[in-house]
Amino acid sequence: VQLQASGGGLVQAGGSLRLSCAASGSIYSYSMGWFRQAPGKERELVCSTFRWSRTTDYAGAVKGRFTISKDNAKNTVYLQMNNLTPEDTATYYCAASQHLILSSMRVVSAYNYWGQGTQVTVSS
Repeated sequence: VQLQASGGGLVQAGGSLRLSCAASGSIYSYSMGWFRQAPGKERELVCSTFRWSRTTDYAGAVKGRFTISKDNAKNTVYLQMNNLTPEDTATYYCAASQHLILSSMRVVSAYNYWGQGTQVTVSS
């Protein structure tokens, strides 16, 4: 499956953005994740959703502010980001995996399909 991320941009602190990740095919059976990478830092999980279940996982830094949702009819995953802070500035990537196990939801290497990344910049 090919993934196309969009929706990034420049926003002031406290603002909101919604990222979209459009897939080229059905993502019903896929686990989907959003990761981010800031300059000089490792790529890290933002949030993920496990296959067809409602199981989600959020990084502590975004819990309560970010929401992942999956629209199987549109083959699209969204990341709603509210109350953004400058620390959220990064390139955001969507990722997919057909065979990921629950305990690996945060593992970068567990995802075998990646989008191209979209830049999110939060100004103070």
